[in-house]
Amino acid sequence: MSRRRAAPPREQDRVVAIDGMRGLALVAMIAYHFAFDLAYLRITGSDFYHDPFWLHSRTAILSSFLLLAGVSLVLAERSPRGRAGFWRHVARIAACALLVSTASYLIFPKSYIWFGVLHAIALSLVLIRPLAAHPGAALVTGVAAIAAGNLWTSPWFDQRATGWLGFATVKPITEDYVPLFPWIGVMLIGVAAGHALVRTDFHAIAWLPRVPSPLAWLGRHSLAVYMLHQPLLLGVLYLSVRR
Repeated sequence: MSRRRAAPPREQDRVVAIDGMRGLALVAMIAYHFAFDLAYLRITGSDFYHDPFWLHSRTAILSSFLLLAGVSLVLAERSPRGRAGFWRHVARIAACALLVSTASYLIFPKSYIWFGVLHAIALSLVLIRPLAAHPGAALVTGVAAIAAGNLWTSPWFDQRATGWLGFATVKPITEDYVPLFPWIGVMLIGVAAGHALVRTDFHAIAWLPRVPSPLAWLGRHSLAVYMLHQPLLLGVLYLSVRR
C-alpha cells in the first residue's frame, strides 16, 4: 500500500507552507525593489518601464501575492477568529495603502501611488468575500475578470476617477498601478486554489521541504515587511551614495 503524504505543518490557524511561499514572494519583491532603487539612484541603468525582464518579473511577483491573498481569505473564513478579524484586517491594509499614497506623493509628486497593490487588495477582499465559500463561481468570475481586464479598453478609463477600475487605453503615470481589473481575477483564482488545497488536505504542497523559519516569519508579517523594506533600502542606498 502507498503511504499518504503528510500535510504541511500548521501553527494554530496558519499553514506554515503558505507562510513560507508568501515569505519567498517577499524576498523576490525585496530583490526587485532593490534593483529598482539602484536604477532610481542612477547607480545602474536598468529600465523598469520598458525592459520585458523587469515587466514580467513584476507581473510574476504581483500575481503570487494576489493569488496567496485569495488562498489566505479562504483559510481565514474557515476559522471563527479569521472571520471575526476580517474588517480589522481590511482596515489595516487600507490604512497602509493611504500611508503609501501619502509617502509616495512626498517622494514622487508627479507619479505618486494612488491605486497600488495595497489599495487593490483591500478593495478586492471586500468585493470577493461573498464568493469565498463558492470556489466554482470564484474561478469562473476570476477568469472572466482577467480576460476583461486584458482584452477591453476605453478612453473613459484614462482618468484617475475611473482609472482604478482598469480598462485604460494608456497606463497612467504612477509608480505602482494595480487596477481592479484584471487583478481581482487573480485573487478569485486564489480563492478557488485555496478550496482545492483544503479539499485535498494540502497534498498539492506537501512535497515542499520544511519551510525555513525566516521565510515563515516573513510570511506571517508580510504587511509590516512590505511597509518597512523600501524606506530601509532607500535610506541605506542613499547614505551609501552620499559617502
